[in-house]
Amino acid sequence: MTTRFAPRNLSPQTLGTVLVALALLLAPLALAGEEYVLRVLTVGATYAIAVYGMNLLLGLTGQLSLAQGGFFGIGVYVVGLLTTDHDWAFWPALLMAVLVTGVGGYVAGIVALRTREEYFAIFTLAMGFIIYLVISRWESVTHAHSGVSGVKFPEGFGIFDFSEPTVLYYLVLLFLLGAGYVTWAIRRSGIGRTLVSIRTSEDLARSIGVNVGLNKQLAFAASTTFAGLGGGLFAAVQGFVGPSAASVDLTFEMLMFVLVGGLATVMGPVLGTLIVLFLFELFGEFEAYRFLLVGPIIIAIVIFAPRGIVGYLNTFIARRRSRTATRDPGDTDSTSSTTEPEEAR
Repeated sequence: MTTRFAPRNLSPQTLGTVLVALALLLAPLALAGEEYVLRVLTVGATYAIAVYGMNLLLGLTGQLSLAQGGFFGIGVYVVGLLTTDHDWAFWPALLMAVLVTGVGGYVAGIVALRTREEYFAIFTLAMGFIIYLVISRWESVTHAHSGVSGVKFPEGFGIFDFSEPTVLYYLVLLFLLGAGYVTWAIRRSGIGRTLVSIRTSEDLARSIGVNVGLNKQLAFAASTTFAGLGGGLFAAVQGFVGPSAASVDLTFEMLMFVLVGGLATVMGPVLGTLIVLFLFELFGEFEAYRFLLVGPIIIAIVIFAPRGIVGYLNTFIARRRSRTATRDPGDTDSTSSTTEPEEAR
């Protein structure tokens, strides 16, 4: 019998999640005086919230929506326009952004989800492009390419000053951790198992009484709600927003983030977003050629770790556990731990 010094219920995935969370919590202390890097982290956290939405839809139901950047832009502009042109406070504006993108996603899903597979992806791509065109051309409402400046910071009610970069970072991080927790809770719930059954086989899911259409619509609405939340926070972080916040390019960047991090995992959206963003920043001096420089790195990750970085690590851990259990069949801890799903984290 082997001796274990780690707590019985602390799996490597849980330990990894805790370490990443601690790293994010302690980042401002480690980056004292590095305001630009902290800003990149804060912006990355807003993107990661929207990427969680894409992960929820694509990772659990298998539906590839290419309108995520468009709904992110809606969240950006709802907060931006309400806090500047209409003098709303930030928190009601953020709530409105979440409501608009959530309801809008549900209504859009009624039409979009009548299509399947590649037709769904093409339809949502067109939807995202239309959103971008409206934002970039409707000058009387969105100011078109002039953009929106002077977006208000969140109100701290005399307790917090969110104009301070570190305080604003912790606010965004709080929402990011909330998005990660919601994803984890959904994965472990009956709803999550229902969505996975739809991804596996829609016909089989229907045969056991699952309302496939309704569940896909709700997943689509949840995905756009995450996008609206991330977009609203992005508007406050940036202070100035333009049509590029709703571009189709942003959608494909989000898809890159989730593929690199790991589909259907809890930590994938965070790690994928931050890794790719910092690669972009590393090659920032060659912005026109950054995809030529970063592209091969990302292609290598996709080839050698097709389930993303987190998925690869989960698979590696599962194999190690299996070998340990085979060598030490009397160790009930090792044997039982192999039953945990690879993508639990």
